[in-house]
Amino acid sequence: MRTNVVIDDHLIEEALKISEIKTKKELINRALEEFVRNRKRRDLKELRGKVEFADDYNYKKLRTR
Repeated sequence: MRTNVVIDDHLIEEALKISEIKTKKELINRALEEFVRNRKRRDLKELRGKVEFADDYNYKKLRTR
């Protein structure tokens, strides 16, 4: 999707330097991917203490497929 936005030039330059990413397009895509991943992780943390597992639930056994 093409979108025109005004982004702080200093912020873009700093992000390019610390990330070693070469293009603005790649930088913005990476930033959006990280934002989505972090937001999903935060949403999972909000479930802590709200999910009850069955007494016989054994996550280690499920990993040995």
